[in-house]
Amino acid sequence: MVPPSYFMGLSAVLFCIGVLGVLLRRNIIIIFMSIELMLNAVNLAFVALSRAWGNVDGQAIVFFVMTVAAAEAAVGLGIILMIFRNRETVNADEINLMRW
Repeated sequence: MVPPSYFMGLSAVLFCIGVLGVLLRRNIIIIFMSIELMLNAVNLAFVALSRAWGNVDGQAIVFFVMTVAAAEAAVGLGIILMIFRNRETVNADEINLMRW
């Protein structure tokens, strides 16, 4: 059996990669994928701790987080698609829809 610390370490590494992707990249699709990576890292931590402690509370939370992430992905990709159709770019620096 693999110790939970390995899963927590993997979760921390994945979360850090996601944070770096959000902070360093300018492509909206890559930023969106980095946010999804951070959500999956947190889900991995919930499942690992849930299994280590012997209850299903973390797994139930993961089920709801995945449901919200699926809805967020559908809405987010729709927004990205509309931005691309209007501005013809997915570069975050060139999108100023909310500015005066």
